[in-house]
Amino acid sequence: MQEQDGIKYYIIEEFRQTGLVKHAFTTRIGGVSSGDYVSLNLGLHVGDNEEDVLENRKRICKLLGSNNEELVATKQMHNDRIKIVTQDDKGRGALTYHSALDNFDALLTDQPGILLTSYYADCTPILILDPKQKVIGLVHAGWKGTVKKITQQAVLKMIDSYGSKAEEILVGVGPTIGSCCYEVDQQVITPLANNFADWKQLVEKTGTTNWKLDLVLANKVQLEEIGLQEKNIINSELCTCCKSALFFSHRKEGGKTGRMASLIKLKVD
Repeated sequence: MQEQDGIKYYIIEEFRQTGLVKHAFTTRIGGVSSGDYVSLNLGLHVGDNEEDVLENRKRICKLLGSNNEELVATKQMHNDRIKIVTQDDKGRGALTYHSALDNFDALLTDQPGILLTSYYADCTPILILDPKQKVIGLVHAGWKGTVKKITQQAVLKMIDSYGSKAEEILVGVGPTIGSCCYEVDQQVITPLANNFADWKQLVEKTGTTNWKLDLVLANKVQLEEIGLQEKNIINSELCTCCKSALFFSHRKEGGKTGRMASLIKLKVD
């Protein structure tokens, strides 16, 4: 955890050590939002006062050496679509939700100065860094994206588009709902079983029709399938539902809550 100007956020030490990126997983601490959105809500689509959200975004962008106009956001739809972001996309979704990129849940770029962002409140936020080819990415992986192996697909696209090598890629998994709190039913288990041969290692049965699902492990398994090294997959080990005083949690707060953000940009030389 880091704290600056009253904002509490997390970084990945292995990313910081490369000297290539600015990045963060935010908490709910350090903003101006009120009510259900106290205080660092960064989502424009959840019913919060828009001016408060933009002030919160301004604060986190400043902390990362950016401004709101350099931010890129997408209308996340829990799918497996991946977007390669260019300088022409800079500012999409920064100031209004309707201007965001349409229906992508993973973003990749090799362009310095573009601040990739995703928003979440229990879903799994994942940051990706290839320090050799100097490419970054992020993934918003709820259960639907996880089951569709969106994180694996994002890395494969990085390999195909930028010449990255799996064994050189670093991945950071941010705060997310843990298997301790994430109970699912057959609606989730059926597609999980269809896409993961060893799906039973990802769940713990809690009743005749319910299981606890480990989203972090499911994302880790799909990355190791394509050659990522276990030591290069860094897990925060923080549960958003258990620690709802620190994080927004959609499940804990009954759907009426704010959003944290995962953010990453390549530094400009």
